[in-house]
Amino acid sequence: MSTVTEPKPQAPAMLTRRTMIIGALAVVVVAAIALDTKVVQIGSEHDVRKAAFSPETYGVAEYPKAKASIEERAVPAAELATAITASKAEAGKKYGIATSTGPVIPVTFKGVVGEKKANTHTITVEGLPEGLQVRVQTGPAINGTDLRDATGTIEFGQFKNQIEYQDAGSALNNEVKKQVLAPIDMATLTGKTVTVVGVFKLINPKSWLVTPVRLEVQ
Repeated sequence: MSTVTEPKPQAPAMLTRRTMIIGALAVVVVAAIALDTKVVQIGSEHDVRKAAFSPETYGVAEYPKAKASIEERAVPAAELATAITASKAEAGKKYGIATSTGPVIPVTFKGVVGEKKANTHTITVEGLPEGLQVRVQTGPAINGTDLRDATGTIEFGQFKNQIEYQDAGSALNNEVKKQVLAPIDMATLTGKTVTVVGVFKLINPKSWLVTPVRLEVQ
């Protein structure tokens, strides 16, 4: 005849000790989690939303710097045209900021506005060689990255990726639309005299496509 042995009940002291050990371990885990957790205040330097790239914020902050640099270095169009005729390479080196597709050069001129085609107006500027066409981007679309590349201080390495780098250029173009072009009645611009300060990429010496940072109608 077999005998069934009943399990012996654990002593109260042993249960108490186990409970204390489990409780202590729980406290250690909670403490470790607390030490590894950082409380971030909204708007602080650790707020990742603040660190995220905002094209709108970037444009507002950087456009005045680019505009000031372009205005300070702008070359009179007649002087620049003469230099380009003598040597395109030397003119680009002397007056421009090098890019992979050609130097970006700041320029200033006064002229009479011609017809509008797509997003540009032609400008007739006295003192330029025959056959040289000058066009100014007047919107509604502003294309290219000439403003971004015009100072030489905005570089790809300052951004997380190519998308942000492109967005930076678009943001500066948007500021031109808001600050330079929006106040002007484009429907009545043809035939008027304007003073322009802007930049263009020297690719075709006979065709300048200027992105303006100043467009004053007289």
